This record gives sequence, C-alpha cells and structure tokens, in this order.
Amino acid sequence: MKVRFEILIGVLCPLVIMALSLTGCVVAPPQAPTETTMQAPAEQSSVLNIVVSIVPQQYFVERIGGEYVDVTVIVPPGFSPATYEPKPAQLQALSKADAYVCIRVPFENAWLERIVSANDDMLIIDESEGIERIDGKDPHIWLSPQLVKVQAQTIYQGLVELDPDHEADYEANLDAFIADLNELDASIQETLSGLENRKFMAYHPSWSYFARDYGLEQIPVQIEGSDPSAAEMTDLIQTAQESDIKVIFVQPEFSAENAETIAEEIDGEVLTISPLALDWLDNLYRVADTFAEVLTAQ
Repeated sequence: MKVRFEILIGVLCPLVIMALSLTGCVVAPPQAPTETTMQAPAEQSSVLNIVVSIVPQQYFVERIGGEYVDVTVIVPPGFSPATYEPKPAQLQALSKADAYVCIRVPFENAWLERIVSANDDMLIIDESEGIERIDGKDPHIWLSPQLVKVQAQTIYQGLVELDPDHEADYEANLDAFIADLNELDASIQETLSGLENRKFMAYHPSWSYFARDYGLEQIPVQIEGSDPSAAEMTDLIQTAQESDIKVIFVQPEFSAENAETIAEEIDGEVLTISPLALDWLDNLYRVADTFAEVLTAQ
C-alpha cells in the first residue's frame, strides 16, 4: 500500500501542477457591466463661446446666458473702445467663437469686417439693433437702463438661436435681468429728482444717454474725440463758472490733463467715474449717487 500510495502521489502531483499552470493563463470572460460598474460617456460641453466688444457687454451676456456661456472681451479694462486695435491672437481666437456680439463702438467701424471674416460660422449679434442713436452716432447706448432692456432682448434672441435647448433658462434669466433694470431705473429717477443744478461737465461725453434719461445736461470737454483748442478751453472754463460747476468727470481710459486745467481755473476738482465697469448694475447705482452728491453741492 505504501508503494502504491507513493506511486499515486507521484502521478497526481505533476497533474495538479500542470492544471494550476494552465488555469493561471486562462483569461476570465468579460462580465456585463452593472449599474455600479458602468461609466457614462463624457457629455459634450454645451457652453457657448461668446465674444463681445467691451466689458459691460460681458455682464449682459452672462446675466442672460448664465452657466451656458463663456464670454471673452475684445477691449480689455483700461483701454478705450474708440482707439483699440485687436491683437492677432484675439482675431485668431474668433475662429472658435459661436457668436460675436457687436455694439458699434468706434473701433468696430474699422475692425468689424475683419472680425466677421475670422469665422464664417460665427453668429453676429448686433446689440445696437433697433436703437436710435443720439446725433445718429453716439455709441454709449449701454449707459441707459431703458436701452439696455432692448439690448438684452437682442442678446436673448441670439442665444436662443444658437442654443434652443436652453431657451427656458435664457428666458428666465432675461426676465430677472429686466426686473433688475426696472428697479435700477426707478432708483436713479428717485435719486436724481429734485436737483436744482442739473448740469455736469465730463471730459469724454460718455453720459449722453444717461443724462437724457434722467433730465441732466452733459457739457463735454472733448468734441467728437478731439481735445479742445485754447479758445475752446477758455469757453469751457467760462461755462463751468457760469453754471457753478465744481467737478469735472473723467474716466480711466483717457488723460485727465485738460480736465485738471479746467478744475484749477474754477477752483474745482477732477473725479473719476467709469462707464466701462464689469459690475455694470452696481456701477450705475454708484454713478447716480455720485451725480446726486456732486450736483447737490454745486
């Protein structure tokens, strides 16, 4: 028995070792994925690549587009939309844009054709559509809350054309924005009511629509983008003195030298307000408060 057992062991061991070696090389058949193991395919991004001319437009598009837009601005903070020249990299980036939202500021007069030609598939949304300009050419339409309601509707229509699947979201965002604009307009009307002196002097005439909407009178230092001559400076100083103007408003994008000269002659001061702030809504609240404070003191 002992001999037979040893023989049996001698026969079985090689067989077991061989079986184990073979099973180590066998690949298990694939199992059907379960709910816990299955990974959903990555969704294609639905974010729209929108390019705008100036910083306030970024605020408008983001208010309406919400999470579905990624906004790029051509004219960066600190630069003038009157004289800006887009960089080659900016024009190249337009090739990936879904839409360009123009507002007809001066630099676009020279560059819009090249911007449009950068991408044949890019939707052009003209934010100024349906708006009558002061003197037929004043570009500062984004500084009137009432006109911004028109512009917001145009932007909304463009986004819906590009992305109809999210129309309900865009409409809800538009309604919320319009409500904020109505509240802003009513607040500014109240803030600026009852002022006796309603004249103000601004170096660059950015505030024409704002002044028209709220019964103010803007006296510009610059005329059609040109600095005043010596004779015009004399007239401006006299006008400021006769109108009891003590503050000359300037904006960061322009030199304040001529404004400072006038301020010195009238024993006044230069004050900076921005028409190109990103926080557009809050900025107009602050601008209205500033006008009310300055005009009350004059």
